Amino acid sequence: MSAKKKSIFRDWGESIVIAFLLSMFIRAFFVQAYKIPSGSMRMTLQEGDLIFVNKLIYGVKLPLVDFRIPAIREPKRGDVVVFVYPEDKKKDFIKRMVGLPGETIEIRDGSIYINGRPAEEPSLRRIYYYNRGEIGAEGQKIVVPEDSYFVLGDNSISSKDSRYWGFVPKEDLLGKAMVVYWPLNRIKIIK
Repeated sequence: MSAKKKSIFRDWGESIVIAFLLSMFIRAFFVQAYKIPSGSMRMTLQEGDLIFVNKLIYGVKLPLVDFRIPAIREPKRGDVVVFVYPEDKKKDFIKRMVGLPGETIEIRDGSIYINGRPAEEPSLRRIYYYNRGEIGAEGQKIVVPEDSYFVLGDNSISSKDSRYWGFVPKEDLLGKAMVVYWPLNRIKIIK
């Protein structure tokens, strides 16, 4: 084999290794792709949608060490967030941010009330929320613990969310869902 052929293989090999390392770095710290597995976020997200999640926005947790890069901003009510599922740390879930630390949440007549007042965010007002689960019972006022969040699925009637399993700890937030990029007919910014 000639030196020229070895050089071509080496160049290709180096390019592939660099591309792989760069993609792993981007995936670990900036943006990750996810596939929506269920209908719990319907109509915002549908089964099979492929989305990009901004991991940098809430602060990236560095692998293998107990350190988180500072957040660009704190989570806001109405954000669609990806987090580590509290009942199975090997799974990631996606839901809408409803309750922030220290707030009192109530689901009344299909609407979300924050500290006794109806939620103002359009993303929360357009959804009918059902009183389900041990934590979402009718008349129950839920106080969100510090460093935790209360999340709900947009398809409230068939979503297993904070009403059933409780709160999402801040350290388990992975990122904010930003864009549906597949299928082509559903490309959109996630609101």
